[in-house]
Amino acid sequence: MELQSGNRLTKTYYNRYQKNNKVLNEKHTRVIATVSVRAQGARIGFSREAVGLRRQTPGRSTSRPGIFCFHFPVAAGNVGFYILSMIDLKVLREDPERVRTAIANKGSDCDLDAVLEADRVRRAGLREVEDLRSRQKAANTEMAALPKGSPEFKEKVGEMKRLAAEVKEKEAELRKVEASWQELVLTVPNVAHDSVPVAPDPSGNQVHSIWGEDRKECPYARPHYEIPWLEENVDFRRGGKVTGAGFPFYRGDGARMVRALVRFFLSEAEKNGYEEMYPPLVVNAASATATGQLPDKEGQMYQTVEDSLYTIPTAEVPVTNFFRDEILAEASLPVKVCAYTPCFRREAGSYGRDVRGLNRLHQFDKVELVKWVHPSASYGELERLREEAEALVRKLELPYRVLLMCTGDLGFTQAKKYDIEVWAAGQQRWLEVSSCSNFEAFQARRAGTRFRDADGNVQPVHTLNGSALAVPRIMAALLENNLQADGTVRIPEVLLPWFGKETMGRAAR
Repeated sequence: MELQSGNRLTKTYYNRYQKNNKVLNEKHTRVIATVSVRAQGARIGFSREAVGLRRQTPGRSTSRPGIFCFHFPVAAGNVGFYILSMIDLKVLREDPERVRTAIANKGSDCDLDAVLEADRVRRAGLREVEDLRSRQKAANTEMAALPKGSPEFKEKVGEMKRLAAEVKEKEAELRKVEASWQELVLTVPNVAHDSVPVAPDPSGNQVHSIWGEDRKECPYARPHYEIPWLEENVDFRRGGKVTGAGFPFYRGDGARMVRALVRFFLSEAEKNGYEEMYPPLVVNAASATATGQLPDKEGQMYQTVEDSLYTIPTAEVPVTNFFRDEILAEASLPVKVCAYTPCFRREAGSYGRDVRGLNRLHQFDKVELVKWVHPSASYGELERLREEAEALVRKLELPYRVLLMCTGDLGFTQAKKYDIEVWAAGQQRWLEVSSCSNFEAFQARRAGTRFRDADGNVQPVHTLNGSALAVPRIMAALLENNLQADGTVRIPEVLLPWFGKETMGRAAR
């Protein structure tokens, strides 16, 4: 296992002993492994040495800047660090063929046989170490009953030393095994829900519904990037000069439109019972790993050089981590949060008409809806999430369709996903403006976000999120579909209170 030097993020994983879900000693945790993550976050390695006991105030990190502490409880007496896994280990062990099918359906290159073998070796190592510790404890009890200084006592001291050395050696071996296992298990994708169509590529996506077919004919429509006055409101040239392609300046009515859309989206979310949150715009590797951006999408995120922080590709990342390593009350579910943020994506590999104008930007504005829900309610909550996003598009009077994504077009982390696409009459094509996803317990296991039920049992919550909505493509569709004979753009009635006037742009001369 390679440990990277230089620009890296070091994290410390703690083993906090607990019994019946109650921490035995809140002030002392055993530091058992140090994790080093490369700048890009693609590989994880663990140091060979464990370090002793460190005093810690509950809920507060004791580490210096650049060190991130995970305080996940593990079963009392277990050796090793808390296992980060997005997949249910019970399913992985008891029904590996189901996982194997899910891997194939998603087109993943995960080596499940290697994962299962590493798990077998790790569990065997755990049993061996636990057996040695049991023998060590029995020998200690026997030694305490012997007269000090007697030949039997001295013999037992020697046995204790041999056992202690053997335990130390086996623990070191186990840490290496666990490190290898951890790296492998991170590559296992989420299992798609049974209702997801099985197909190898986007051609297998199913049209769930269509709205506004009668609105698709727009007599004056043209691609938004061909509207003569667009550059006066969305300045791509100067954005390219200041930063690079995909970072436009919004000016005048362009800036007014961004603000109007965001305020409208947030207002509607509040009416639907969401609490507004404004999160950090950069996150650490632990947060990106919890939501599944690492190690799956590190190439799509911008990263700071000095601090190894990542700009957020979506508000999903910081918001979902809000309850990381926390136990929620069952009565508090569902928890619903909306967040407006700028989003940053490298979008490597995009080209052609897909990136023209507002179609695909490296920086864009979006309102995200995030839910933490009871597992029994998560698929009903997914349908409500989709309906909330659809309602926004209808109020903006834009034709749209909803796609149920097939396994081959489903993300690494998602169990089920709907995409909402609006019709852009000028380009004569559909533009995605929202994805609504159920991750089931996939992210929650990684984040350590759980809830305690009425019987005192603790289990992962289910997490969901959806765009409601992304600004640039909504703006593109509004500009194209609502272009009038005089060259101005009609503002939808629902936006008038926020935009402040009935048209955008200037009339043709």
